[in-house]
Amino acid sequence: MTPISTVVGTAVCLLRDNIDTDTIIPSREIKVVSKTGLGPSLFAAWRYLDSEKREPNPEFILNSQKYHDARILIAGENFGCGSSREHAVWALKDYGFDAVIAPSFGRIFYENCVYNGLLPVVLELQAVLGIVKQIETPGISPEVRIDLLRQHVIGPDGIEHAFEISEANKEMLSSGLDHIAVTEKYIDAIDAFREKDREKRPWAYL
Repeated sequence: MTPISTVVGTAVCLLRDNIDTDTIIPSREIKVVSKTGLGPSLFAAWRYLDSEKREPNPEFILNSQKYHDARILIAGENFGCGSSREHAVWALKDYGFDAVIAPSFGRIFYENCVYNGLLPVVLELQAVLGIVKQIETPGISPEVRIDLLRQHVIGPDGIEHAFEISEANKEMLSSGLDHIAVTEKYIDAIDAFREKDREKRPWAYL
């Protein structure tokens, strides 16, 4: 995974509550097991008038030229609820998103984000609404900055909003390591423990 320290870019607002993983990527769109190639399937039911022909829905915000290069998605409560399909995170990443900001996330979806290098930011609802209001104001740049190391989101007005993230998740995202790679950092200590334990419990290593 690519290490993350900051994410800076255009933010697009999809401020709906309870957007589930089947909406993020409908089951009929899951035709591969690869992490790549799923970007065109993101929000397919909303994004296209005809999902088979890929005819764009001009009313859907991701089809707006203003947000064609969006890297940050701002969503409503309980984003990523529903099934545990990891393809939802893969589709967001493949589309080009590096972070998602929401007041709350589906638990498994949140974990899948961390495991796949997509930064999930839990931000209080009032802070989210304030940033959305700025972004949607004509003439205001939709650029948002997320500082993972300092755990702050900076909106277009320059005001900082703090967010919480566990040290373990922060380490994985900032170092670009998954669970296995993080464990391997302690391989010497693990080997030393095994050798001592082998002396105490040789029967366990038969």
